[in-house]
Amino acid sequence: MLIDAHCHLDFPDFDADREAVIERARAAGVTRFVVPATTRRHWERVLALGHREEVDVCLGLHPYFMDEHAPEDVEALARWVDDHPELVAIGECGIDARFADSLDAQWRLFDAQLRLAKARRLPVVIHCVQANDRVAKRLRQLALPAGGLIHAFAGSPEQAKQFLDLGFTLGLGGATTFDRARRLHRAVAALPDDGYVLETDSPDMPLAGHQGERNEPARVAEVCRRVAELRGRSEQQVAAASTATARRLFERAT
Repeated sequence: MLIDAHCHLDFPDFDADREAVIERARAAGVTRFVVPATTRRHWERVLALGHREEVDVCLGLHPYFMDEHAPEDVEALARWVDDHPELVAIGECGIDARFADSLDAQWRLFDAQLRLAKARRLPVVIHCVQANDRVAKRLRQLALPAGGLIHAFAGSPEQAKQFLDLGFTLGLGGATTFDRARRLHRAVAALPDDGYVLETDSPDMPLAGHQGERNEPARVAEVCRRVAELRGRSEQQVAAASTATARRLFERAT
């Protein structure tokens, strides 16, 4: 059994064939999906997906979409979190340092969501691009009680250890499948068995050999295969470890 710990099944990319996508995932052994929201405008459709038995959902405000966020969205997020006890985390939120012009606003928004996660004792799903050390420093300062997920981790073994020591789990996805990602491969090989979950970030972050294609949750099985190779484990061992960790991290999930 596999869990795709981070996929955007709510995105319009799947509107034409969402049921077929889910069936292909099931056929590949993927039986659960964690779907994080990215903007307030889409919270409703994420929650609608959460009515499915196999889907767990999170609400948050993503740094990539800063132009879509309004000042009142953080207060709205707090209300929605309180009104929806089925939520398994806050996110997707975080820092994307590729966009320097919005970086100050990103940090304010991220900090507000971290504080909400701390107050509600929920895990947080973090998008972290070119900011691993700075994000780790802020997480150390806040000491979130429920930890969370560093989505699409692509850093060094030292950065991985920083996050693990803070009680966070690393999301391993398509980046692990590229031969050039040698630093990441070293980090993956050194992780403890309870330090990672598998994910796709569908429809984004295509795997090696699938560039230019829409990503799908079924391909978490390919991620599992690659992680098993890097760790010197069987696919069954990696699947069991990642599934147990995902269930523990998102403890409201069944």
